[in-house]
Order: sequence, then C-alpha cells, then structure tokens
Amino acid sequence: MDAEVVLQEEDMEGSWTLLSLFSSFLMVFGGALPYIPQYQEIQRSSNTEGFSTRVCLVLLIANILRIFFWIGKQFELTLLLQSVVMILTMLAMLHLCCTVHSTNRVSTKQHRLTDLELHYFWKWSAFEDYLLFCFGFTVVSAVVTLLLLDYIMFVETLGSLAVMFEAMLGIPQLLQNFHNSSTKGMSVKMVLLWTAGDVFKTTYFVMNESPAQFWVCGSVQILIDVAILLQVLFYSQDTWAKLG
Repeated sequence: MDAEVVLQEEDMEGSWTLLSLFSSFLMVFGGALPYIPQYQEIQRSSNTEGFSTRVCLVLLIANILRIFFWIGKQFELTLLLQSVVMILTMLAMLHLCCTVHSTNRVSTKQHRLTDLELHYFWKWSAFEDYLLFCFGFTVVSAVVTLLLLDYIMFVETLGSLAVMFEAMLGIPQLLQNFHNSSTKGMSVKMVLLWTAGDVFKTTYFVMNESPAQFWVCGSVQILIDVAILLQVLFYSQDTWAKLG
C-alpha cells in the first residue's frame, strides 16, 4: 500500500514538473506569438499603417531594462529568456516594416537617426538606425546599472521602469487606432493573443510570487487590451470578418 502511495506521489510530482516546464515554455515564447498574425498581415498587404511601430519601441525599452533588472535582482530565468525572445521578435517586426516602407517609398529623401530630427524619432528609413538606437540605449543602461548596482532603491526603480514601459505596450496601438478612427490593418488575432497571454502571465506571476511590479504590469496590460478590443467593436461593422 505504501509503495502504491509513493508511486502516486511520484506520478503527481512528474505531472507538476511537466506542467511547470510547459508553463515556462509558454512564458518564454508565448509573448512572441501575437505578432505572427500581424507579421503575416503586413506581408500580405504590404502596408504597415494599421500597426504602430511604437509598440516595438515600448517593448524593446521594457525588455532591455528588464534584463538589467535581472542582473540586480535575479528572478526567474524564464522571464530573462522571455525578454531575449521578445527583443528578437521586435527587431524582426521593425525589419519587416522598414522593408515595406522602402518598397513603397515615393520620395527619395530618407530620415536617419544621425539627422537628430526629433519629429522623425522612430520613423527612420533604415533598419540599421533602429539597431543603433538599441545598441546605444543598451550601453547607457549597462553603464548606469554597473555604477548603481549596489543601491537597492535603484534596482527596484529599474524594475518598476521596465514593467511600467511593458504595461504601456498597448497604448501606441490604442492611440494609432484612435488617430485613424479605424482598426483596419491591425490584426485582431494579435490583440486577442495579447489578452490571452496577459491573463496567463499575470496568473503565472501571482502563482510564482514574482516581484510585485510584474503582476501589477500584467493587470494594467489586460485593461488596455480590453480597451483595444472595444475599439474594434466600435470602429468595425464587420468584426468577425477580421478574425478570418
């Protein structure tokens, strides 16, 4: 009888281990999944008007800061890997958008990072400028972090900044839709996956007792996702057609 109980406990432990590994896998790669339908939509239409590239800016800053937060306060390795995957995903989205813009460009004038024109910030013509910005931001963040790493207040503030930026993920898309008075060109599947992912990761943060900054960020993101979905209902008379 005792042997049978031991076997049941081992089976349950094995099941929990598999569930934990699956949850970690979803956390690492799940954040990138919503951008697959948007990527396909841009490729199909050769039009980036419905997608705000400032979403990429927000996520790049948030995840670069999160990596340095991890250096100061080593939380789950899963969340660190998630940041690396998200940075690569955002760079892939920016590369596609730059390629489409280059193909559709009528004017020969290009806007470069080195022009230092504030009006064209994050509207540069070449993908290399976005890489240069990310590199510069990473170097500055690294220097500041190394200088202030021993100060707990700085580390906590860094974490708060990282999740605050991530919480604002949907704001650029929300404003873009409002400016266009339309959600045309935006993948509704992307927003639905955002919402599902944010609910999942917020639950993950709470269950794994992650730093408070993370679950607060997730809760704010869910509210913004819902606001964007309400825009879809408000602006579109043919919402279900968008899901196809």
